[in-house]
Amino acid sequence: MHPCGALAGGAASTRAAARSSRHAPGAVIGCAAPLSVPSRSSELPMTLDPSRVAAVVPAYNEAGKIGAVVRKISRQHAACVFVVDDASADGTAAEALAAGAERVLSHERNRGVGAAIRTGLFAAKREGFEIAVVLSGDDQHEPEELPRLLEPLFAGRADLVQGSRWLPGGAVPGIPAQRRWLTRAYPWLFRIASGYPSTDGTNGLRAFRMSLLDDPRIRLDQPWLDRYELEPYLLLQAVRCGYRVHEVPVTVRYHARGTTKMRLVRDGWRIVRPLFLLRLGLKR
Repeated sequence: MHPCGALAGGAASTRAAARSSRHAPGAVIGCAAPLSVPSRSSELPMTLDPSRVAAVVPAYNEAGKIGAVVRKISRQHAACVFVVDDASADGTAAEALAAGAERVLSHERNRGVGAAIRTGLFAAKREGFEIAVVLSGDDQHEPEELPRLLEPLFAGRADLVQGSRWLPGGAVPGIPAQRRWLTRAYPWLFRIASGYPSTDGTNGLRAFRMSLLDDPRIRLDQPWLDRYELEPYLLLQAVRCGYRVHEVPVTVRYHARGTTKMRLVRDGWRIVRPLFLLRLGLKR
């Protein structure tokens, strides 16, 4: 048993320092219909085994939010929560630890959300977890919706499950008009680059098999993926390499204006550029 399996639901917490059916690529694949998932963890199908699942939560200056995120993640969905503090200056790591995160990994300097996700994924993989769920540290996502993402994986229908705020059943309370337009436009670019009929390629809530990280064509350790590039890169490469990609409806909550850390031009380009660089063969 991996260490977190023993810790899940128990009292121990640790803190570590971090260092650094398949489809043909390009084919147009229809997304499966939204799932009907029980709302209470006690009603989960027996096939959902939380001891195989790790939740990875990247966080940067999320004091006041990260504790709520950790507490909302049921250990009946994920046995171990890995919070990766990307050199926060506001006590994010301490709050995550106090809230019950089994693993709190801290970067010594700010390296970016992609690097934080990578740190959490690699740590979880080393501990033997087979499935990772990635969700935001800013309390945008609804952890009670995790069964929607996990069920297709445990049922053997998918290798990566992407949460979509735009599928029927999804919701976007508080979304600014500009963000609505951008998140609706991005899937069209993704479709052009991949041939996959994505409805939401920028939402950070997703789950996937850790075995994807063993594929030499999916290289998350590349430095150019340290910021916002890693997540679209992973989704695009999963499609291009023939993995089964599935979408399910989820909720994404938008907080008050001025709280986002994203910068429209700079970070917008970081999200888009993997599509161009991989399509043109300039990166791999």
